[in-house]
Amino acid sequence: MKSALVVLSGGQDSTTCLYWALDRFGAGRVEAVTFDYGQRHRIELACAAKVASRAGVPHTVLPINTFTAFGGNALTDAAIPVQTDAVPATGLPNTFVPGRNLIFLTFAAALAYQHGLHDLVTGVAQTDYSGYPDCRQATLQALEQALRLGMDYVVTIHTPLMFKSKAETVLLARDLGALPALADTHTCYYGQRPPCGECPACKLRAKGFAEAGIADPLIR
Repeated sequence: MKSALVVLSGGQDSTTCLYWALDRFGAGRVEAVTFDYGQRHRIELACAAKVASRAGVPHTVLPINTFTAFGGNALTDAAIPVQTDAVPATGLPNTFVPGRNLIFLTFAAALAYQHGLHDLVTGVAQTDYSGYPDCRQATLQALEQALRLGMDYVVTIHTPLMFKSKAETVLLARDLGALPALADTHTCYYGQRPPCGECPACKLRAKGFAEAGIADPLIR
């Protein structure tokens, strides 16, 4: 039987994907991996552990701190405030961490190889407001092919949220029975619980729940 490895950040989208994988592959057939990449919002590591424990899936945390050494973005560099406007030089917000999803999935594929897994699941979405280039379907398709060639190993990257709006993601979480787990998740760019409600990530999450007509379990 097939087994899957879910890239679990501890956020809303990856938690929904974890429950998607459990539904698709079955209990006892799913593992999760979280990356400690020097993120400022360290609370997401604890959230990922809690989500994995609630779901009853094996959970691996891998340290990859090179992004911190690079700096230059608001998610790993404490000297850079989060901005909603695109940086003129790149056309992307300063929360974009160059290469992050490519690195995450490459390490995830290596772990999957070691564990004999062939299916990777990630919560990236091309419809995300930020327009991160490493969240696009074309990027993930190219990476999948590169991983297959580079490891001589069949690996498939699943992106169940790729073309879903945040409201559609909330409805999917509801249908999968993942809403209680979303109370353990983290979204806020400032690492606050309860969330700040003002940063771009908080606003996007709130908009999704409002449009879906469902109360966010994180807001008590």
